[in-house]
Amino acid sequence: MWRKYTVHPKFITMENGSEKTQDEIPNSNRRNFLKIGLLTSGAVAVGSLGIQKLFSKDETGKGGVKTIVHTNDGKVYEANTAHMKECEVTPVSNEEARRGIPGKKFVMVIDEAKCDGCKKCTEACQSMHYIPSDREWIKVFKMQDSESTQPYFFPKPCFHCDNPPCTKVCPVNATFKRQDGIVLVDNERCIGCRSCMAACPYSTRFFNWTRPENPPAMAGITYSPEQGFPRKVGTVEKCDFCPHMAREGKLPACVSGCPMNAIYFGDQNEDAVTNSSGVTVRLSQLLEDNAGYRHLEELGTEPRVYYLPAKNRKYPKPEMNGKEEKHAEKKASTEMSGMNM
Repeated sequence: MWRKYTVHPKFITMENGSEKTQDEIPNSNRRNFLKIGLLTSGAVAVGSLGIQKLFSKDETGKGGVKTIVHTNDGKVYEANTAHMKECEVTPVSNEEARRGIPGKKFVMVIDEAKCDGCKKCTEACQSMHYIPSDREWIKVFKMQDSESTQPYFFPKPCFHCDNPPCTKVCPVNATFKRQDGIVLVDNERCIGCRSCMAACPYSTRFFNWTRPENPPAMAGITYSPEQGFPRKVGTVEKCDFCPHMAREGKLPACVSGCPMNAIYFGDQNEDAVTNSSGVTVRLSQLLEDNAGYRHLEELGTEPRVYYLPAKNRKYPKPEMNGKEEKHAEKKASTEMSGMNM
């Protein structure tokens, strides 16, 4: 069941200290009236990402915890959690799912120096989306650039390109690019031609050759391209950046499931990304300080996934197999002999 928190209009505190009702605040509605933001000491505000309490005690005198809320017109207000209530949220319409979340431009950053190849991101993704065991929406590859360098790990989701080849070849507009940067597949439109799979240079799409088993937990759910349930035989699917989670102000499954804090997710418009520990950093500074790059960006696809090179690893080097180990020993022996000459 999708849920969100709303704030009782009687207790919204304005910037000047006065209180206003929901109707008195411009451009507000029941669906996206308020979204809780994250503010931490020395951190950047991240809009609806990384929902957390700002204070550990009541500073309002009303029996709750003071928090910061954001309206859809970009303004920030102060509210009290004592007057916030949990309510059911109906799935978004197909039109809303195809349009995306207004004002957002989602981006992912993967730090190869932190990734230890545990594949917990893959496990979290498969658990979230009930993905069959024969496919992985985010794969983790062991890479080695040359014989003289140590191997590292390379997680590969869909890159949600800003210039996606897949959307250009779909004859029925089943795969589409949203205004918030996410590329999705509408399996109610998909005819299974697999043109998008052929066009994707990253091989991140999968085809349902057999009739999928939709889990009982998702029985009766209204179909939306944001969740992709129920699955259908003869259709294409892929990593979707968990847009239904982003709409609730939560991180994607792969991000929250990464124990190494190697994956960041956020809004490029806010210039901020957050990892599973809730650490929020400035996106532009993170990419500049760590020489961030995009995989095969020379193809002109403009991926929305950035990588930080595997320098200054935060974990021991990956274990080598017997052949690699013998090669390393032979190389070390040769280098030692050269030094003794």
